[in-house]
Amino acid sequence: MSNLTFSMENYLEAVYELSAGNTGARVSDIAARMNVSKASVNSAMNALHQRGLVENEKYREIYLTEEGLRIARLTAQKHHILQTLLHRVMGVDNEQASEDACAIEHVISDESTEKILAFLEERGLSIL
Repeated sequence: MSNLTFSMENYLEAVYELSAGNTGARVSDIAARMNVSKASVNSAMNALHQRGLVENEKYREIYLTEEGLRIARLTAQKHHILQTLLHRVMGVDNEQASEDACAIEHVISDESTEKILAFLEERGLSIL
């Protein structure tokens, strides 16, 4: 994903989920969700802004750009697909499945994700 760090992808995913994909997200909400300081969020948002992935003005909500939204959606989708597989198919505790999905979502290929999704759909399992 265009040489983003795992942390950057997690920030994009947090903005996406907090903003429902189309509204802004507040720095304080992102910090609380990710259990980091507001200063860390501001630093990450500046880096993402420089890459053209967020619109970030001081004292304003954070908005995803079109490209930021594309990456965030893909990361969130991978997370939910993997969490569903681990929890509902393999029986992993849901909290642990979410934690593991968060780690795997950054390295799994799109092809593998699509195959897992097809596997889940064949069994009538909807994504969490």
